[in-house]
Amino acid sequence: MSDIPLEDHAFLSDCHSAALVTRSGSVDWLCFPRFDSPSVFGRLLDDDAGHLLTRPVDDAEVTRRYLDDSLVLETTFRTETGTVVLTDALALRPDDSGHQLGRDAPHALLRRLACTEGNVEVEVVFAPRPEYGLARPLVVAVEGGVLTRGAPAALALWTEVPLTLGHSRAEGRVTLTAGQEVTVALQWARAWEADPATWRSEEVVARLEDTTAAWQQWAAEHQRYEGPWRELVRCSGRVLQGLTFQPTGAVVAAATTSLPEEIGGSRNWDYRYAWLRDASLTLDALWIAACPDEARAFVAWLVGAAAGDLRAGSTPQIMYGVAGEHDLAERTLDHLAGWRDSRPVRVGNGAYDQVQLDVYGEVLSAVARLREQLGELDDTTRWFLRQLAQAAIDGWEQRDQGIWEVRSGPQHMLNSKLMCWVALDRAIALADVLAPAEDELARWHSERDRIRTTILERGVDPETGAFTQAFGSGVMDASALRVALVGFLPGDDPRVLATIDAVRERLTDDEGFIHRYEGDDGLEGEEGSFLLCTFWLAHAQALAGDAAGARATFALAAGVRNDVDLLAEEYGNGVLLGNLPQAFSHIGLVTAAAAIAACEADAG
Repeated sequence: MSDIPLEDHAFLSDCHSAALVTRSGSVDWLCFPRFDSPSVFGRLLDDDAGHLLTRPVDDAEVTRRYLDDSLVLETTFRTETGTVVLTDALALRPDDSGHQLGRDAPHALLRRLACTEGNVEVEVVFAPRPEYGLARPLVVAVEGGVLTRGAPAALALWTEVPLTLGHSRAEGRVTLTAGQEVTVALQWARAWEADPATWRSEEVVARLEDTTAAWQQWAAEHQRYEGPWRELVRCSGRVLQGLTFQPTGAVVAAATTSLPEEIGGSRNWDYRYAWLRDASLTLDALWIAACPDEARAFVAWLVGAAAGDLRAGSTPQIMYGVAGEHDLAERTLDHLAGWRDSRPVRVGNGAYDQVQLDVYGEVLSAVARLREQLGELDDTTRWFLRQLAQAAIDGWEQRDQGIWEVRSGPQHMLNSKLMCWVALDRAIALADVLAPAEDELARWHSERDRIRTTILERGVDPETGAFTQAFGSGVMDASALRVALVGFLPGDDPRVLATIDAVRERLTDDEGFIHRYEGDDGLEGEEGSFLLCTFWLAHAQALAGDAAGARATFALAAGVRNDVDLLAEEYGNGVLLGNLPQAFSHIGLVTAAAAIAACEADAG
């Protein structure tokens, strides 16, 4: 059973894959060659599911940071005898530029361990376990390192540290004195291809520098936010960029699977796929935290993945694989113990075939925000976006599972109706781009007005004056805050203010964090407070003109980030919970910070 706190993990990305590295220098999660590939290191979910360790042998005081404006991690270990600095990255190619970040990634993990003071004995432990820990490959010695044999993925580890071979394992130790260093490079390849490329020490050092420079160039060209919490917003922008699958433009919801919403619980989901909602909100946040050149690629991916569904007369799925895969059937990996014994461990996601009406509005809202970055749209894309507006017209009166993918019965969810209104509102704003027929544009106007009237008549609890989870329901849901966030009503409207009050009164935990909703959702167990919802509250308070309240709420939510400014999905009992890093949480941070900046500017 893996027991390392989620706060102890840092995130690496090459915009194809993701790795999580602990404070002790262990790579406990790594999927090559894609975010959703089977892990080659999975100790995050089971002690025997593989890891790569590079650290001092003796106990050390540890500090970490990302090198300026990058996702290159620097970990400093101070022992009684000396100090070593570990630099980690998923490699980018030397010709990567700010506009091509992650292009044709080499699928290599690079590590450099340099002694800066005294002398320190360090160790390297290589325990590969491809296929989520099922495969235990042979590890054979070659000049300069070791290779694996007997699994679908071939892994090569190159290092100057002398290694001793064991069963599916290699390890070694060496003592470094001030000015000395060793490198470790892990290269992935398909087992049936030629042996993986050899990485020598000087190349590892050079490529780490190239990777740092590529991230910094991307930041220099894209990151312009100068408001409050500047560094947090910019870091969140880099995290969101790191969750983007560069070859297609898809954006995954998180880098991991099955990190639980409750320790020991069963609410454990695979988030390594591209939800239309999450990806659209990510691009909206990148508009603030970075200039989103990725917008065009995302829209191209979306059209490729979902246009066929619309052409066939069905609705788009709520999520797809990063290359547009439709079948995301869910299964459990019963051989894995799960983080802190939280079972089952799942891959795939059974919610992929749910009906969730809000996705039309999420996509059209992102396109409206990013229209300048998208340039001229081709005929297929214009048709696709018009069809999303039509799908909102056709579907808004239906019941659905809503934004939270509840597995209880469908309802007339307020947020779903609201986002269908957004779909038509944004389609109207894009009319000069989408070129609808005259009668089609008229229908967008009339249906938008009809949805608005229905929401105002049926979405408000007559007793409290607040918006609720569903029509005719008294259940409170934090997504009701979005009536102001998406521009349906002004932030100081009495119904918005009543909703803010109801959320604070009925969804706040003992520490001030916000739960998603009240009531039964058809799932066993409990969950922590939801960080996105807490940021939504800060955002809504800012729109209501309560800058001080918004700042306090923001500081509470942002205050649970770890030492390298990463946020998971939820928080409870003093620890981060859920998949990490979570796009939703970083989206909430970015958009709330911008709203507070605007509120304070207006007040000033």
